[in-house]
Amino acid sequence: MTELLVVLVTGFVVIAAAAVVGPRLGVAAPLVLVVVGVGASFLPLFAGVEIEPEWILEGVLPPLLYSSAVSMPAMNFRREFGAISGLSVVLVVASSLVLGLFFSLVIPGLGFAWGAALGAIVSPTDAVATSIIRRTPTSRRVVAMLEGESLLNDATALVILRTAIVATAAAFSFWGALGTFAYSVAVAVVIGVLVGRLALAVRRRVADPTVTTVISFAVPFLASVPAELLEASGLVAAVLAGLVTGIRAPRDLSVQNRLSDTQNWRTVELVLEGAVFLTMGLQVRSIVESVERDHAGVGTAVLVAVVALVLTVLVRAAYVAPLLKVLALRSRRSGQLRDRMQEMRGRIDTPEGRQEAFAEVNRRRRSPSRRQLDRFATRVTQVVADIDYFLRQPLGWREGTTVVWAGMRGAVTVAAAQTLPEGTPQRSVLVLVAFTVATLSLLVQGGTIGPLLGLLAPPPDPDAAEDAAEQREADRTRLLALVRTAAEGIPEPVPAEGEPRADTVQAQVRWRVAVLEAQRAALLDARDDGTFDADALEEALANLDASQIAIELRARPAD
Repeated sequence: MTELLVVLVTGFVVIAAAAVVGPRLGVAAPLVLVVVGVGASFLPLFAGVEIEPEWILEGVLPPLLYSSAVSMPAMNFRREFGAISGLSVVLVVASSLVLGLFFSLVIPGLGFAWGAALGAIVSPTDAVATSIIRRTPTSRRVVAMLEGESLLNDATALVILRTAIVATAAAFSFWGALGTFAYSVAVAVVIGVLVGRLALAVRRRVADPTVTTVISFAVPFLASVPAELLEASGLVAAVLAGLVTGIRAPRDLSVQNRLSDTQNWRTVELVLEGAVFLTMGLQVRSIVESVERDHAGVGTAVLVAVVALVLTVLVRAAYVAPLLKVLALRSRRSGQLRDRMQEMRGRIDTPEGRQEAFAEVNRRRRSPSRRQLDRFATRVTQVVADIDYFLRQPLGWREGTTVVWAGMRGAVTVAAAQTLPEGTPQRSVLVLVAFTVATLSLLVQGGTIGPLLGLLAPPPDPDAAEDAAEQREADRTRLLALVRTAAEGIPEPVPAEGEPRADTVQAQVRWRVAVLEAQRAALLDARDDGTFDADALEEALANLDASQIAIELRARPAD
């Protein structure tokens, strides 16, 4: 027991130290932890250490993906969903097949089905590994695409892995595999949305921030476990629960509850991410020893892994290049529609204009209901905002290079490899290949992404910087006008003659809180419409939260 406590405490200290020392050394903390783990694996205390893969896939990943989904701007996820779905489904399938063919050719006696299984294991990017890119100054669109991809591609990879394993014992059915994937995602989406909404309904009725945060810790498992029991994707269910929470929490939960959530989940993320990277490094010795026991070649396995990593980058580049061309074409077409949509946006502010604009696009010529008109107006507003977003943040070759090189593998690859059945041909070699691909990906891609972004940075453009500053100032002015208008809709209470001062003060506090809530509602409506930059909105909402907490603290009676 004492040994276990010493290991846990040491792990916490190492994780904290890496988070502090890594940035000062110019190295991402996850890379430091992997290196420390590899070094520690040769200590007698950690000799032969093996981590159950279920602890990673079912115990660590659901809360990490849930937390990432909660913090991801929903409107950016919606805008980039086309690219995200392609990266997380089409690219994973293509990579699995290409790598499966390669593995079946270079590993004797493996066969294409087992090769595709290993290809599925090393194909998906890792949400934990992608946390490295968040600490670099890159395009927000690139970050949204990478985060969205890493949230969803594990489901594709795990379905391919299960299908390939089944195909080794039975005939493969394309339509059966497609049906399995559709079922896995559909059931997970339903469960995730239901759990997210039910959890918010419960937490809304709990006043104690500590209690509601404890409930939030259970949410990813309440979504993932039932989904897995129904043979669906527990990870997708956890992601959907997180997206629902991120969208609805500012409307449903109090400021204190959300602040408690944010602070505590940051701590959980730091500990779990650090534990994932440490355990990756700690397993190196046991994996190498298992290969040696099977009299397989460690050097050959490492060489295969190096070529496999190069192939993943090449396949990714071959997919991202045409993807960027498609996105650029969509942006150009959207730009051509901008003036028409902008003109339509100007008309829908009045009921008559809304009716007229709706009639122009309504082919069925039915009389619309008020709800249909409201939804139409919201959609027009979103389309205009989306067009502006795509035009302001074009994706060029620099961004494409970042998307390709930032697609790192991580602990999911190692954990998934260890779920291979015991009867898998050359299982120890396959696990070593997967581990080496993940480790090299983190060390090579993760270690060079910062300098690469520095090299790719365009030369300073004073005009572009001035335009960006003007755009930020214009957005700030519009935000101030929006919150000012929302505040004007809440009349200030007039104290009655002879009213006790305490009652007057409480009335003022209630009025100020009501103003802040009206302003928050206006900002959230703007968020749903996509009319402001996600970062600017997040900053404005954080300022409102801080103001409300300060007011409520000052108004709290002394004990």
